[in-house]
Amino acid sequence: MATTGTPEANGSRPVVDTPPAGGAPRTSGSGRKSDRTRASILEAARTQFQQQGYDRTSIRSVAAAARIDPSMVMRYYGSKQGLFAAAAHVDLLLPDLSAVPPRRRGRALIEHFIRRWEGDLSDDVLMLLLRSAVTDDGAAERLRTVFQEQLVAALGAVHPPDEALRRAGLVASQTLGVALGRYLLRLPGLADRAADDLVADLAPTIQRYLTGTLPGSR
Repeated sequence: MATTGTPEANGSRPVVDTPPAGGAPRTSGSGRKSDRTRASILEAARTQFQQQGYDRTSIRSVAAAARIDPSMVMRYYGSKQGLFAAAAHVDLLLPDLSAVPPRRRGRALIEHFIRRWEGDLSDDVLMLLLRSAVTDDGAAERLRTVFQEQLVAALGAVHPPDEALRRAGLVASQTLGVALGRYLLRLPGLADRAADDLVADLAPTIQRYLTGTLPGSR
């Protein structure tokens, strides 16, 4: 089955990954081709979402960058929202707090977040999500969900559910605020602060959120 795509500016034709005729099972070769197509789409989508933002990125522009027909993007991801969710899939890789001495949990967690934003654990996906969340409600909701679900789970290892939820919200407010000010707004005194010094600045606050007695707590 042939599929026709929009030619590139240089006249080359898009590469199209067509399904097997009659819905027959994929061979290992077609499976690998499908994986390559998905990877190509996600790479193009991440680049465009990060450089252009959510609103200015379209299914057609991602397809053109990946050199495939727009119908293939829809086939794999269903919609622009589905494409963004896949492109912005984030694992915070949070440490097991139950294995960290209580008095060191604040430092351990903020050190991890700084490494996740700018150290050896950093990646483009987390920054993509942060940039997109500033202007798009869907991206903001995605970012809130990532932090809430994963932080609550991490704190749930050392706190009861209701308490873990409250403390996770406080930690998220601090870490996301720092990320916004340091990496996007580039606030003086924050953007130019050495990573080790920033950890020292923030660790006591994160420690209180994690292990301190909060107002109204039983």
